[in-house]
Amino acid sequence: MSRLLHAYRATGADLPFGNVLPAHDVAMEGYFWRFTQPATGEVVIALAGINRASDGHWSTLGLAGHPAPFVRTAAHPEGCANAAGLGAFAGEAFRGSIDRLQVDLGPDAHLDVRIGAAVRWPQRRLGGSGVFHSVPALNQYWHPWLLGGSVEGKAVLGETEINLDGSQVYGEKNWGKGGFPDSWWWGQAQGFADRQACVAFAGGEVVAGPLRTEVTSVVVALPGGTVVRLCNPVTSPVRAYVTDERWSLRGRSRMWSVEIEGSSPLAEAHVLPVPLPAERRNIPGALEHLGGSMSVAVRRRGELVWADESSLAALEHGGIDRARAELRKRGWAPETTCAPPVS
Repeated sequence: MSRLLHAYRATGADLPFGNVLPAHDVAMEGYFWRFTQPATGEVVIALAGINRASDGHWSTLGLAGHPAPFVRTAAHPEGCANAAGLGAFAGEAFRGSIDRLQVDLGPDAHLDVRIGAAVRWPQRRLGGSGVFHSVPALNQYWHPWLLGGSVEGKAVLGETEINLDGSQVYGEKNWGKGGFPDSWWWGQAQGFADRQACVAFAGGEVVAGPLRTEVTSVVVALPGGTVVRLCNPVTSPVRAYVTDERWSLRGRSRMWSVEIEGSSPLAEAHVLPVPLPAERRNIPGALEHLGGSMSVAVRRRGELVWADESSLAALEHGGIDRARAELRKRGWAPETTCAPPVS
């Protein structure tokens, strides 16, 4: 039975009520943390993609912040994803687990935090991608495993040291058989009036053999602890209208409805890399805003139960051609770099 389960998970899929956090050993296993400090308006993100090539594993690493326009990325020759639980490791450059995250991309690009009192994804039959978790061999799966917690630590981004004590934390995983889809959209926000509130969404083109469709998942952790997830194309569909500067989502089920509006000027977006796992290289792939605006309204059986706005939202529009075009417009050469050079 364990051999069959291993073979099933190696397609990227998970059984209902299964633990989606251990590595699946697919082409790309992605890990992402975001720290929001509402008191100062500062945001820090850290990412690791553990990628599989024919000759072993390597890593896509990144560290970025807001409002300082800092981003540092790297293609690291090593990479290891924990097959027993959540964990991403790349030599001394990146070490991430349930309760600790350490990033060292140079003397002016490092982070060290401890995470406690974790607000984990509630025990449910399926994760953030809903029914799609059970479908083998999709190009992308998504799961927001950390919806809050306590933070102690700091980050250094260029000449700026950021105190992350007391900040809000969010963490997610994404994985798939071929890296990233051709196009995708994503967002996440804390920094609302109630510290318990957390919003995340992810969408894109889902491909499995002849199957090709667009799917968006929305997750809202409400004040009080209730977590709402909408993502099933039949029972809880989400419609998304997305550009490089606007994100508009509408989702509903028999009980819940969620409306999300996000916006941010294109000129303020970071250009982040995505991996080509088999080729051991990164390419520009994502336009990501770290300090966008997001408004959210959640209704239960038509009655408004929560609405608020955040001015520290992450908003992303992904697509290789789109990111390359933006790099060219800004005067950077996409053939030689995956992010703006750091001054």
